[in-house]
Amino acid sequence: MLRCVLGPVSLAYGAAVAVRNFLYDTGLLKSHKLPVPVISIGNITTGGTGKTPLVIWMCRYLTGKGVRCAILTRGYKTAGQEDADEPALLAKSCPGVQVVVNPDRLAAAQKAIEQFGAQILILDDGFQHRRIRRDLNILAADATCPFGYGKLLPAGLLREHIRGLARADAVVISRFDQAQPDRIEEIEKTIQKYAGQIPVAHSSHRQSHGLDCAGKKLPIEHFKDKKLFVFCGIGNPQAFVHCLRQEGLNVVGSRFFNDHHAYCLQDIEEIAALAAACGAEIAICTQKDWVKTALLCRQNTKQVFSCMVMELDFTGNADKITALVERLIESVVLQKPK
Repeated sequence: MLRCVLGPVSLAYGAAVAVRNFLYDTGLLKSHKLPVPVISIGNITTGGTGKTPLVIWMCRYLTGKGVRCAILTRGYKTAGQEDADEPALLAKSCPGVQVVVNPDRLAAAQKAIEQFGAQILILDDGFQHRRIRRDLNILAADATCPFGYGKLLPAGLLREHIRGLARADAVVISRFDQAQPDRIEEIEKTIQKYAGQIPVAHSSHRQSHGLDCAGKKLPIEHFKDKKLFVFCGIGNPQAFVHCLRQEGLNVVGSRFFNDHHAYCLQDIEEIAALAAACGAEIAICTQKDWVKTALLCRQNTKQVFSCMVMELDFTGNADKITALVERLIESVVLQKPK
């Protein structure tokens, strides 16, 4: 019923997005080509699609090949603080990779090239950002809700019409293990309908280990005989809970906040109280939440807090993605025109 009520707003939003895309497609709005290759990683919907783990994977792949790369991010809801939320997580997960936070990503690109000598730029959450021309446009699609219920914001989760898939050079279907094979086949057919025969890879999210308040690594086995209370402020909290349960962990309660939630000490006290009421031995969150809560959690001595570190695993067609990336790496190494 709410989606029906919001339908007219979605129509207005969709019209505005369509006009903007038309202006870029026809060249009336300019896309700037940069002197180094640009890899955009984004999504066509709001919410958690596995974009951040894919950005981390990409940076590690490039640095493993000896390429200097930098991440350009707008720093959504950082409230003027660069060391917050996703930028902080990216910086911690990709040592040696410069994370440049600036809503003006063209200026960020120039800084990354001139000051840090970046050879390849990673445009974080860049699918709808058309001001910078990209050499590789990778879309992350969540297998549990790939196309935002088929409706544009705010009635659904689509940032733009599904026709926007045509701009993608490749798609990575995340949380592949959380969907049935017939559902995956349906998703791939939709991608092919709008984007043609582009590479489509499959990935899943794996909880590799935990961290305690002192930064000590904890193996997954440490949590298997414990009652866990989950808290997080991410786009798809249920997917995080699902991953924990897939690992055989016992989740006895949860408290979900809005995506990019700015935690305060009162939140931590509330979480501790709720966890105690459930008989939970550990209150656990995502690594993305941990960068904003670790210091606050240390101030609460009534509850044990921890986080889970998640990594992306390709489960199919990873070679199709790496083949596209290798072409860009070759252009950097050989200093040939792209």
